Amino acid sequence: MPNVAAHGLFTGDDGLPRCFWCAATPAYQHYHDHEWGFPVDDDRRLFEKLCLEGFQAGLSWLTILNKRGAFRLAFENFDPQRVARFGARDVQRLLGDAGIVRHRGKIEAAIHNSQRALALIDEFGSLAAYVWQFEPDPEARPTRQTLQALRRLTTSPEAVALSADLRRRGWRFVGPTTVYAFMQAMGLVNDHLEGCAVRAPALRARAQLG
Repeated sequence: MPNVAAHGLFTGDDGLPRCFWCAATPAYQHYHDHEWGFPVDDDRRLFEKLCLEGFQAGLSWLTILNKRGAFRLAFENFDPQRVARFGARDVQRLLGDAGIVRHRGKIEAAIHNSQRALALIDEFGSLAAYVWQFEPDPEARPTRQTLQALRRLTTSPEAVALSADLRRRGWRFVGPTTVYAFMQAMGLVNDHLEGCAVRAPALRARAQLG
């Protein structure tokens, strides 16, 4: 693993500085460079990430990332309409799938949450329209995203509000810490550290989203 500096960055083989947490594998670095922190308004991807964050509870994201292809196969590419039709036979199938995390409660929660996602789409027009209501005001964010600031950000008032509203609507495995990790990954916040080569591209992508 590359050496990580005190400010939370490491330099990859290509000479680019990156956030410390993706140093473990090239696949993790690719995820960091091309997905994490870039804004997402695609309902399928938003639903997938909410589900996978639930499966991550008690595990590392790298574990889930390594299994993401198998998860996508098992859960019909996280199309909420298809997942909402899963029944008891599908639960048994998923419990027998060694490629995913075989936790009955999390599997049943993903199926249940797909039905809740469809209700949100019906009410708001899209899952994206609902989720992006909870984007924090930029002025409420740290002026400089240092390692010290990031370590304090395990959740936020907006993540707490989104978590509470999802749970009020019947969602499962959507606690504030889980929801904040979702917001980080889907670009509702940009938690790439100052000096990370990806911070500026993620900011530009957010500006282009409108």
